[in-house]
Amino acid sequence: MTARTIAIASDHGGVELKALLAADLAELGWSVLDLGTDGTASVDYPDFALKVADALAARLAERGLLICGTGIGISIAANRHAHIRAALVHDAFGARMARQHNDANVLVLGGRTTGPEVARDCLRIFLETPFEGGRHARRVAKLSDNS
Repeated sequence: MTARTIAIASDHGGVELKALLAADLAELGWSVLDLGTDGTASVDYPDFALKVADALAARLAERGLLICGTGIGISIAANRHAHIRAALVHDAFGARMARQHNDANVLVLGGRTTGPEVARDCLRIFLETPFEGGRHARRVAKLSDNS
């Protein structure tokens, strides 16, 4: 796995926030694997969730960032993959808990519902917060249990 690489993608509803956060990621010392989209033409968010899921499965990145208009659709699409724990967050507390208690590996934001400063805080906290493990590890293991 490439150290400190994050795979990012959005649909047309999140392209502006994605561009803003990509610049912040570089300042935070992360290598950015930008999987699109790059314009405002209508595209299908499941396609971009799949690109990030595939990048994490191939170990091209250790974390992911997905953005669509509300974050809802793209988080549903991402969580269809057993190795993905995508968390749609709206504030710093949610970003912290997504990592501490759920070992989320993909942060999801709403490009039309989350302001840039809140998004920046969420991203920074998501990247800095370790998984607590302990009692949470058993629960997280059940998320990928196919039995």
